[in-house]
Amino acid sequence: MKPAAVVGAGTMGNGIAHVMAQAGAEVQLVDLSSELLDRGMATIAKNMERQVKKARMTAEQRDASLARIHPSTDIGAVGGAALIVEAVTETPEVKFEVFGAIDAAAENGAILATNTSSISITEIAAATGRPERVIGMHFMNPVPMMPLVEIIRGLQTSDETVATVAETAKALGKTPVEVNDYPGFVSNRVIMPMINEACFCVMEGVAEPEAVDDVMKLGMNHPMGPLALADLIGLDVCLHILNVLHEGLGDDKYRPCPLLRKMVAAGRLGRKSGRGFHDYS
Repeated sequence: MKPAAVVGAGTMGNGIAHVMAQAGAEVQLVDLSSELLDRGMATIAKNMERQVKKARMTAEQRDASLARIHPSTDIGAVGGAALIVEAVTETPEVKFEVFGAIDAAAENGAILATNTSSISITEIAAATGRPERVIGMHFMNPVPMMPLVEIIRGLQTSDETVATVAETAKALGKTPVEVNDYPGFVSNRVIMPMINEACFCVMEGVAEPEAVDDVMKLGMNHPMGPLALADLIGLDVCLHILNVLHEGLGDDKYRPCPLLRKMVAAGRLGRKSGRGFHDYS
C-alpha cells in the first residue's frame, strides 16, 4: 500500500492506523500531544497482541506493523501520504479547521478522507482547495474487527477518488459500500432512531435498560442491544448525531430523547466514562 496518514489518535484514529499498518502501509499518526499519541499507540499494541493470542497474526507481523506507524504532533507529517484520513472529534468547526490545515500540508495529488459519522462531506470539502479529492471514509467501531467502510461521495467528489478509496478499503480487508452525502448517511440514519426509541422506552418506564437490550438481542437476533451499543458509541456522540439528523432533515422523528440529553449533561457517556445506560465501573 502507498504511504498513508491518520489525523487523530483516538478510538477511531488508532483503529484506522492499526488496519493500515497491518495491510503494509507506512502510516503517519498525528495528534495534538505526545500523551494522546502514546495512548493511541498503547491501544494499537494491546489490540495487536490480542490478535497474536487469537492466532490472527504472528508476533513478527505485529512487530513489523507497529514499526510502520510513526507518531507525530506535526501536521506537516502528512505531507508524503497518498491518502490522509481525518478522525478528530465530531465537531464541524474542528473538522473544517483540521481539513484546512491538512489541505495546506498535503501533496497536490493526495486524497483527503474524513471518518465523520454525520457531518456533510460537501461542507468539509469546501474548507479545502481540492473538493474533488475529498471523500467520506466512515469506518465502524471497533475498526480492526468490523468489515464495513461507508464510502460517502460529496457533491464534487470525483469518480476516480471514489474508485481509489474503494480499492484501498478492499486492500484493508474491508467491504466498501458507496452512499451519497445526506445527514447520517445510511448507517446512522437507520441505527440512531432505534437507539433513540430505546431511550424513550426507558424514560417512559416501558422497561429497564437490560430488558430493552435483551428483547432486541434475543427477539431480533441483534448481537448487541441498542442501549449497550449507545454506551459503546458514546452517548454524547449519539446525541450529536441525532441533533445533526434532526436539524438536517427537519423531521421530529429524529428529536433526541430528553433522557439522553440529561445523561450526557450528567457526564454519563457510556463505556468511556464508566457508566451510561449500563454500569462499567
